[in-house]
Amino acid sequence: MTVDRDDLPRFRFGDSDALADELLALVLAGTKTATCWPVGDGQSVPAVGSRAVALDSRDRARAVLETVALEQRAFEDVEPDFASAEGEGDRSLGYWRHEHRRYFERNGGFQPDMMLWCERFRLVEVLPTD
Repeated sequence: MTVDRDDLPRFRFGDSDALADELLALVLAGTKTATCWPVGDGQSVPAVGSRAVALDSRDRARAVLETVALEQRAFEDVEPDFASAEGEGDRSLGYWRHEHRRYFERNGGFQPDMMLWCERFRLVEVLPTD
């Protein structure tokens, strides 16, 4: 089933071209089914059931994702199953904490008690590249 995606919000994962493509590849492989970002960073907060288009580093639409769960959680309270669902590295909580701390430090600051939006999503459609 093709999804009408013209009016859906669009976004890129990560903070660089390389990371955008790396994380998108994990989504397309079915490994990455979660993501997070700081509460109050100005990013729009999706509603459960809403859909968005994930872009690659060249801003090509590559996937339609649907939010299936969303909650606020302190960085220090993120659980192993969420870290695993993020799909990165060895999928351990230790790896997740190390890499996400580095990410937040280079993007505005890190605090162990910082609040995050923790989103779980499902891959609705893989979009062809032209």
